[in-house]
Amino acid sequence: MRFVFYTHSVVSDWNHGNAHFLRGIMGELVARGHTAVALEPEDGWSRQNLLAEAGPAALDAFAETFPELKSVTYGPDFDHEAAVADADVVVVHEWTEPALVARLGRARRDGGRFTLIFHDTHHRGVSGADEIAGLKIDDYDAVLAFGEALRELYLGRGWSRAVFTWHEAADVRLFRPPEEPRPDSTGLVWIGNWGDGERTAELATYLLEPVRRLGLPATVHGVRYPPEALAALGDAGIAYRGWVPNHRVPAVFAAHRMTVHVPRRPYVEALPGIPTIRVFEALACGIPLVSAPWRDTEGLFREGDFLWAHSGDEMRDALGRLDADAELRADLMVRGRETIRARHTCAHRVDELFAILAERGTARVQHGLSETSPVSLPAEAAQ
Repeated sequence: MRFVFYTHSVVSDWNHGNAHFLRGIMGELVARGHTAVALEPEDGWSRQNLLAEAGPAALDAFAETFPELKSVTYGPDFDHEAAVADADVVVVHEWTEPALVARLGRARRDGGRFTLIFHDTHHRGVSGADEIAGLKIDDYDAVLAFGEALRELYLGRGWSRAVFTWHEAADVRLFRPPEEPRPDSTGLVWIGNWGDGERTAELATYLLEPVRRLGLPATVHGVRYPPEALAALGDAGIAYRGWVPNHRVPAVFAAHRMTVHVPRRPYVEALPGIPTIRVFEALACGIPLVSAPWRDTEGLFREGDFLWAHSGDEMRDALGRLDADAELRADLMVRGRETIRARHTCAHRVDELFAILAERGTARVQHGLSETSPVSLPAEAAQ
């Protein structure tokens, strides 16, 4: 089958976490014998910031790292109706311009034979509800929401009647431990953005202060750090290393002993049960993780997949234990990876997508499903 994904970007992951998941989904589809293409705006802010920071070489690095992934940029004169005419499935991400969201809905209503799906991986459903309510998705066949709480929000507010939970997951072809353990791994690494005020206090409580009190070697990667954030990192003795391409993150994890998860406040308070994709990726890489509080309302993880810290003192104690206890680190590495491989890979999500298409797909898709190839995980990931 032919899949078309409208996304902010698949080429750039500069402050754009959805690119992580989409790369894994597209790669899995291609591995199963399907065709997948991403359509992204030529002037998207993530792409433009990537070029400003890393230059054209960053685009070359994407092509070299993901040769199986195809991306096409579009501008004001792009013929979207022609682009989707031969598609079996069109998935439109929530960051797509509202006028284009509506235009694709009209194309479906006016005789399009493709299955049209809206994909929401953000907290705008609560932080910008009027914007989501104004999107024209009545002609969409289904909505994919990246957590049960968001699915219930769509249903409760009448934004759609066909909404399915579709969590993000790890691309285990990329996110896996090194073939040989790194005996020189040390300290903590955190990869994430400052958060536009959505977790400033939480980062101080669960990252900066515990690291400072322990004197733990620590490194932070990310973008959009204002001067006051950089000063706070320096005061805590944390090295700031800027943006890191997502395909290099497994090597970064491998060089460190532990990481932390500090969720943004809108998810903790209004959309429980939705962890950042970094949790899936970190556990897939086998790096021990300590999480600040959030509610795993859907039971995504098992007790012992990672450690919880419900206060700054608990975070300090957990990080200190991990730094000193190699046996504890080894146990967490095994358990976390087991859960990812059993439940949270992009192959699992493609299987879930096909189940949704079996329920909501057009006749064209139903025919394509009858010829679908089986799961194609690499041997190590399938163990």
